[in-house]
Amino acid sequence: QVQLVESGGGLVQPGGSLRLSCAASGFTLDYYNIGWFRQAPGKEREFVARITWGGSIYYANSVKGRFTISRNNVKSTVYLQMNSLKPEDTAVYYCAATITGTYDFWGQGTQVTVSS
Repeated sequence: QVQLVESGGGLVQPGGSLRLSCAASGFTLDYYNIGWFRQAPGKEREFVARITWGGSIYYANSVKGRFTISRNNVKSTVYLQMNSLKPEDTAVYYCAATITGTYDFWGQGTQVTVSS
């Protein structure tokens, strides 16, 4: 069964850090590009970061310099290290996998809340 499971979300104060994990099972992560997305209440889902199968990395301007995406294919896991968090980073964060450009598999999401 193909699955992506996010974890690591929670409540953090502004300026704090969290590391999200996206664990893949049921398929070989090595061949997939993995994206992180987020959706805040009342807003459209937006792109956050992407790491390709070859290791190329892309970030949304809003998170550049604060977030770092990485992958460990041995552990079939992709990470999103989030530093200097702001209240506007509050959202449900999703990971998704694609080979063709259309995201084929999605996780269930993990809530990140940045508040004092």
